[in-house]
Amino acid sequence: MTIYLVSCVAQKQPSPAPARDLYISPLFSKASAYADRTGQPWFILSAKYGLVHPDSTIAPYDLTLNTMPVAERRRWASGVLAQLAPHLVNVGTVTFLAGQRYREFLEAPLRSRGLDVAVPMEGLRTGEQLGWLTRELDG
Repeated sequence: MTIYLVSCVAQKQPSPAPARDLYISPLFSKASAYADRTGQPWFILSAKYGLVHPDSTIAPYDLTLNTMPVAERRRWASGVLAQLAPHLVNVGTVTFLAGQRYREFLEAPLRSRGLDVAVPMEGLRTGEQLGWLTRELDG
């Protein structure tokens, strides 16, 4: 089994909503549609809330890991790993649809647990990620 992790984005609805609907950028829409289409479990990596189930209702916020100091990102990652642990039973692969800042302190601990880590869009710029996701969704 594979778990997909999709990073949050800056563009959000103005009021609380299920997480899958709160984030409204084209990149998030395509990444979440891709993860959803696999039929495998997927979660959102939220800078504020940590690991979020797509159906969990959360309030909008203005926080990103991209500007967060390294010590805070390490704490965030530790919390996400604790939240993720119960969902890793029978999981062989964790696939990130997320940028470097959202993966940096998660990948090594997941590998050390014997999990495969996949980052299919690694190294792609935003426009290239949108293209990759579009091709995958259309194919």
